[in-house]
Order: sequence, then structure tokens, then C-alpha cells
Amino acid sequence: MTFPATAVLAAAAESDPPGDPLYPILPHLGELIFGIIAFAIILAVVAVKVVPRLEAVYEERRAAIEGGVEKAERAQEEAERTLAEYKAQLADAREEAGRIREEARAQGAQILEEMRQRAESEAQRVAESAQRQIASERQQAMLSLRSEVGGLATDLASRIVGESLSDEARQSRVVDRFLEDLERGDAAGSAAPGQRSEQGV
Repeated sequence: MTFPATAVLAAAAESDPPGDPLYPILPHLGELIFGIIAFAIILAVVAVKVVPRLEAVYEERRAAIEGGVEKAERAQEEAERTLAEYKAQLADAREEAGRIREEARAQGAQILEEMRQRAESEAQRVAESAQRQIASERQQAMLSLRSEVGGLATDLASRIVGESLSDEARQSRVVDRFLEDLERGDAAGSAAPGQRSEQGV
């Protein structure tokens, strides 16, 4: 059994004389039919086998590209969010550092003020202690001087008067009188230079 297309092509070749001057570029009818059938077969194979594969590859590429773009956008958003957090943390750290500096400066000023107050109180205490010590030593010196001067005055008065001053009350009165005379003499001596300077003027 022969293929109908072959028979058709053979019949077309026999009926179409070669070298027809009216249609020099037209193919033979058999070749035209065979070409159409071959093209239809190739088109069917391409449509069934190649096109779905190409569409699948295209879809994969498109999904990969879209996924890459989405991933890049997500990465960029994450980077921007991380950068914003870093800037916020940096601002907080700078603010904290400024607050710590201010606190340290305030604490330093407070410590200096406390040290100054302590130094002043310590100096005042030392001055008061020195004044008390000087007053105590002066009092002791006065008592010692009074005792020594009293003894000397008693001996001197006894020699001058020629009688014994063994009586304590009398001895005390003599000593007090002698010391008062000495004090009046000292006061007069200290006032005399001033009077002499006034007289000289």
C-alpha cells in the first residue's frame, strides 16, 4: 500500500511540466504538500515537546529572578533596619556618654567642695586647738610666774620690812599688791612712749 502523499506528489510531478515559464519560482505541488506536512509535524513536535520545556525553563528563570529581586529587597530592608538600629544605639551611647561626663563633672565639683569644706573645718579645728593650747600654756606660765614672783616678792618684802610674812593671807595680799604694782608699771611704760611721741610732735 502506497502512501497517499507520495501518490499525490507523483501525480503532481507528472501533470506539471518542468520548466513552466509562467511560474518560475513556484515549487512543484508534491514538494509543497510534503513541505507543509513536514512543517506541521515539526510544529507539532515543537509545540508538544520544546515549547513546554522552554516555558518551564522561562518560568524557573523568572521565578529565580523575582526571588533574587525579592531576596535583594529583603536584604536591603534588613540592612536599612540594621543601620537605623545602629544609628539609634550610637545616639543612645553618645547621650549616655554625655550624661556620664556631666555626672562625673558634678561629682568632681562636689568632691572638691567637700574637700575644701573639710580642709577649712580641719584648719579651723587646728587653729582652735592651737589657741586652746596657747591659752592653756599661757595660763600655766602665768600661774608659774605668779608662784615664782610671789615667792620672790615675799622674800623681798620680808627683807625690806624686816619681819616674817609667814601668814598666808598676808603673803597673798602682799603678792597681789606687788603684781598690781607691776601691771600698773607695765601699763605706764607702754603708754609713756606714746606720750613722748605726742610731746615730740
